[in-house]
Amino acid sequence: MAISAFDLFSVGIGPSSSHTVGPMRAAATFVQRLTEAGLLEQVCRVQAQLFGSLGATGHGHGSVKAVVLGLAGERPELVDPRAAEATFEQVKASHRMPLGGTHEITLDVDTDVILHRRETLPFHSNGMRFTAWGPDAGEGSAPLFEREFYSVGGGFVLDQDEVGENQIIPDHTPVRYPFASGAELLARCAESGLPISGVMMANELSWRTEAEVREGLLHLWTVMQECVDNGCRTEGVLPGGLKVQRRAPRLAKQLKREHAGDPLSAMDWVTLYALAVNEENASGGRIVTAPTNGAAGIIPAVLHYYTRFVPGADDDGVVAFLLTAAAIGSLYKQNASISGAEVGCQGEVGSACSMAAGALAEVLGGTPRQAENAAEIGIEHNLGLTCDPVGGLVQIPCIERNAVASVKAITAARLALRGAGDQIVSLDTAIKTMRDTGRDMKVKYKETARGGLAVNLIEC
Repeated sequence: MAISAFDLFSVGIGPSSSHTVGPMRAAATFVQRLTEAGLLEQVCRVQAQLFGSLGATGHGHGSVKAVVLGLAGERPELVDPRAAEATFEQVKASHRMPLGGTHEITLDVDTDVILHRRETLPFHSNGMRFTAWGPDAGEGSAPLFEREFYSVGGGFVLDQDEVGENQIIPDHTPVRYPFASGAELLARCAESGLPISGVMMANELSWRTEAEVREGLLHLWTVMQECVDNGCRTEGVLPGGLKVQRRAPRLAKQLKREHAGDPLSAMDWVTLYALAVNEENASGGRIVTAPTNGAAGIIPAVLHYYTRFVPGADDDGVVAFLLTAAAIGSLYKQNASISGAEVGCQGEVGSACSMAAGALAEVLGGTPRQAENAAEIGIEHNLGLTCDPVGGLVQIPCIERNAVASVKAITAARLALRGAGDQIVSLDTAIKTMRDTGRDMKVKYKETARGGLAVNLIEC
């Protein structure tokens, strides 16, 4: 089984990969299946049911809007975030929707998108059921077509025929250096004499040319930079009712006015980069899922640290950083989870911190074993991190959590580089521990907004 860097990193919109990007992809896939079955033109009504964590935080995480947009033919990597809001409001007001962008049907958002706050589907807490009816869509009538989907983290979506123990669609493409664990990854590096990024690049060549891989990764970096820039320039209050003020624009102005000399000023800039990305994400802006939306600020922030504060940083280093991060991220995807709804925020912010730490260690000149050590430090000190979004919004504590984890990733990389890569706890052990901790964690701490800060913060 192989996972590409472009499976883990993709362009999408906020605020959540599993609750926004995933549902949009699932809805669009449902329409695609209708089209392939020759049923699209017969459809008069569609119903979408969201279960578990999706049902519990469906409005705050933008799931309802995402489903409507997906049914209307939009894709997260292509949709215009500004135009999307107008499309959604038009459907709400008119009760009419262009299914797949072409076939107009009746859709009442308030009654046809159903949120099951306490009910889950069997395979995963992020379950969806889509049903389409023809002209005889009366009470008790048989549907034309029905399908269940699961959003399993990072925008990955499985339909009911693809579910399995690993929660990813098996890709049996043969790769040059297959690995399914940190130990195997280090073994492939030792056998080949390549760094982690080199092993990952060799595997990417099973799908694309080296030029295409490089171009694709640098495009992702460009989107990350644009996201930071937008976040630093856009002022105001984030949507959703918590009245969270955007802080990145004010912080950017402060840092630009200050004179050099503070030895920790670089960390203030890292904080700014992470805040900028996650404020954009919270507002539904365009971001790079890395590996999720809720943790999307960490890899861009640490990568900005590399390009701005590390002498000799260049595009080759950016490509190596993203390849190394993807190799580490694939271990979490295969052996644990990157879904906050399944294992808490340790699976999102924790995995992103680990990926960024390992990637930074490599581009700073670390050996594969030092990079693996950095990745282990990054996740070990995020174990048990809960997902308790206040108001069901990806704002508190999510935005600040990305900033703190970005600095932690830099600390982890620098700490690992001071050693030889020897450690008592391996990355594989830490990943297994994260998985086991997630299984033991109460449901109320898994992106349901029913525990932690979500219930202890008094909303005024």
